[in-house]
Amino acid sequence: MLGAKKTIKKQILPLLPLRGLTVFPYMILHFDVGREKSIRALEEAMLNDQLIFLVAQKEARNDSPTKDDIYNVGTISKVKQLLKLPGDTIRVLVEGLSRAEIDEITQTEPFFMAEVVEKIYASEENDKTEIEALKRSILEAFDEYVKLSGKISPETIVNIVSSDDIGQLSDMIASGLFIKIEQKQEILDEFDPVKRAEKLLEILIKETEILKVERNINAKVRKQIDKMQKEYYLREQLKAIQSELGDKDGVAGEVDEYREKLKEANLPEEVEKKVLKELDRLVKMQPASAEASVIRTYLDWIFDIPWTKKTDEIIDLDRAEKILDEDHYGLEKVKERILEYLAVKKLSNSLKGPILCLVGPPGVGKTSIARSIARALNRNYVRMSLGGVRDEAEIRGHRRTYVGAMPGRIIAALKQAGSRNPLILLDEIDKMSSDFRGDPASALLEVLDAEQNFAFRDHYIELPYDLTDVLFITTANTLDTIPRPLLDRMEVISISGYTEEEKVNIAIKYLIPKQIKAHGLEMKNVRISEQAVRDIINYYTREAGVRNLEREIAAVCRKAAKYIVQSNKKFVKISPNNIEKYLGTKKYRYDKAGEKDEIGIATGLAWTPVGGDTLSVEVTLMKGSGKLELTGQLGDVMKESAKAGLSYIRSRVEQFGIDSEFYKKLDIHVHVPEGAIPKDGPSAGITLTTAMVSALTEIPVKKNVAMTGEITLRGRVLPIGGLKEKVLAAHRAGINTVIIPVDNRKDIDDIPESVRKHIKFILASNMDDVLENALVKPKIRRFIGAIHHEENNRMIIAEEQTAVNSMEHANLIEQ
Repeated sequence: MLGAKKTIKKQILPLLPLRGLTVFPYMILHFDVGREKSIRALEEAMLNDQLIFLVAQKEARNDSPTKDDIYNVGTISKVKQLLKLPGDTIRVLVEGLSRAEIDEITQTEPFFMAEVVEKIYASEENDKTEIEALKRSILEAFDEYVKLSGKISPETIVNIVSSDDIGQLSDMIASGLFIKIEQKQEILDEFDPVKRAEKLLEILIKETEILKVERNINAKVRKQIDKMQKEYYLREQLKAIQSELGDKDGVAGEVDEYREKLKEANLPEEVEKKVLKELDRLVKMQPASAEASVIRTYLDWIFDIPWTKKTDEIIDLDRAEKILDEDHYGLEKVKERILEYLAVKKLSNSLKGPILCLVGPPGVGKTSIARSIARALNRNYVRMSLGGVRDEAEIRGHRRTYVGAMPGRIIAALKQAGSRNPLILLDEIDKMSSDFRGDPASALLEVLDAEQNFAFRDHYIELPYDLTDVLFITTANTLDTIPRPLLDRMEVISISGYTEEEKVNIAIKYLIPKQIKAHGLEMKNVRISEQAVRDIINYYTREAGVRNLEREIAAVCRKAAKYIVQSNKKFVKISPNNIEKYLGTKKYRYDKAGEKDEIGIATGLAWTPVGGDTLSVEVTLMKGSGKLELTGQLGDVMKESAKAGLSYIRSRVEQFGIDSEFYKKLDIHVHVPEGAIPKDGPSAGITLTTAMVSALTEIPVKKNVAMTGEITLRGRVLPIGGLKEKVLAAHRAGINTVIIPVDNRKDIDDIPESVRKHIKFILASNMDDVLENALVKPKIRRFIGAIHHEENNRMIIAEEQTAVNSMEHANLIEQ
């Protein structure tokens, strides 16, 4: 156990607080003094033996320290020199003599005076061996610290090493260490030289370990810097070589250009990392290598894709409605859906773009309405035709391992649009196909799913792209060829054919002015009357849309232009009287309502891809063996409807007053005219049945009645589709009464008001309702349950038959 003798000595000295500085005994240093109190303390010291007590402040920023703001232990020092500097500052040179502890602050103004206690320890003789061992340990630790630090001057090291006293050695080493003020104060606080040395050794060992870690870190950083400097030097050499060879910039110049683009592009973090990786690969390649060309193409695509650029969507319902009405007549469902989207978007910014599928026949404006929607929303517009696409890579792109690989059509469309929120029209989505290269419809499942397309990955780009801001609109002529999972992801809006009134308005407001301007004419040169437009629609076109109508109007304008040029006249009027002069003989005809009520002839209604049409069903009875002959290119479903109707009639022979053995004695021939045109569908069931009932009962069918509906064996009338087109065809044919299934009541609202007001709709739930309204003065009773009182019923039928025969006889006499 080390021991020491202690001597105590007290004295009163001026006190000078030091900021950020600790003075040890045996230490000579200079510092600047500027505070008034400190200068007064120095002056007092110079008057009394030049002794002053120097003690460190706890907080260096404190300009007016109190007793509590300074440490208790400091150093009694002797002022060696004073030097006045400009700005009331004094530079002081002092020498530390011995450490002392504040016993009492005797004065605070105009400067500090303190009574300090000086404690002097002297080592005992039997402790010299232990002290020598401690001294050597300290010197070894200090030597290693000096080597690692490299900040202590050789003169300081010589002075320290030459010291024999353990206390003096500790103070001299502590004064030269680059450690915190608090650590130095810990050493200064220790009066016992042995304990002070032990504390110093502990701090030296700790600081040495820290310096080792610092040296390792610095070595790594220096190595990295050296590597960068080497690469820079090599690149400069490469530039010089390329310049000599005539390649001024070379790959390095290209890479620099790409890096400049990268700084300006504001790309997502993942994309930026990918670009930097590709640039590092490119700079190491030969300029003419195939791989370098692939990387250049890839980087060009990356920078061309709009990762962050967007157009400002205009959410103005009135403006959008005005634009849509300017560009298109009709299409109310589509317009209403877009206005609903805008209204919700105005209330909620988080709404994802809808994925709409416009289904309808050719030429009804599906593609052109998409362009108008883009203009109304202030979005960039891109059309992408999918007709005939059979390769999955067309959608997702090719992997870069293939020669000539390119991104898919989705990424290409975004590049073409130049913004990340365009309107992309996927045209003819029903005409895709698939083969051994994959199914493009399956690839579209991710694109058209709002829950998945936030991270769409193209095989070529290999980076996620957010498609949620894109407004997708698809078009199709039919839903039958679209896979069910793909159809499930789209909101279907059906666009049926235009009515005659709509076509007339479209022709007068849009098509005629467009074609007159396209042919170098003016509105004052050509006038096409409204009736002439109707004749063009009815007799020169047969379509649901207006494409052929526009072609025929263009033909009229060409003939008019030729006539004006050759005859030197400035005005041409086209009317129904001279329309054939411009378009030739009429190409089509439409069935008109019959001139009289006829037996065995009923008028049905049919739906076709180009709109509705009337269907005349003729039935003739002949003596035979009960055969049912069906002609007119009828499909299987239509043939089955005829057989079901015949079975229904056989089950009701007593109700209809027909010979119960007719199916053995008569052959029934059912024919639908225009035999070259295939016909099929269940909606002709009630028409076929009505015509057969009329022929068997010899009761005429009303000439102004048309009908549509599917029949069951029990006589129930089932709903059908395409009611709007069918009713338009009936109206065009001059029919004013249409019998429809009762379940189609809801579809009446889709029929234009201009047509609805001229048509009387009869809702039929069974064949009794149909026959009651289709036949002239029917003698048929309603069949309710089992027949009761058979004799009474026969009498009623006989009376009704007599009354009908009397009326027919009276009619013949009048004729």
